Amino acid sequence: MGKLSTHVLDTSAGKPGAGVKVALFAVRPEGKVLLKMDITNADGRCAAPLLEGDSMKAGQYELVFNAGDYFAGQGVDLPSPRFIDLVTLAFGIADPAQNYHVPLVVTPWSYSTYRGS
Repeated sequence: MGKLSTHVLDTSAGKPGAGVKVALFAVRPEGKVLLKMDITNADGRCAAPLLEGDSMKAGQYELVFNAGDYFAGQGVDLPSPRFIDLVTLAFGIADPAQNYHVPLVVTPWSYSTYRGS
């Protein structure tokens, strides 16, 4: 079986995004369902896969990263309202037997993602 993992890279500081709150939602026809909440470790990663084994299912998902609070906690001078605050990455899992790594590369002014393995 595959697994879902993530990590946060703070490219404005050139380091992992440690202490970022992350929420994983399943997106279903009846609405979003919170599956897991976690906080990134010193390496910017969640300590365990967000999904694995029987919980790894095909479908639509969202990862929500609390980037604004992370940058505020780093002492970054942010405008009010924040330009980047909650970052939502919407993605699909087509084959639950594969590994899906969905990282967030972020600054206070921009973000990107990609599918890793």
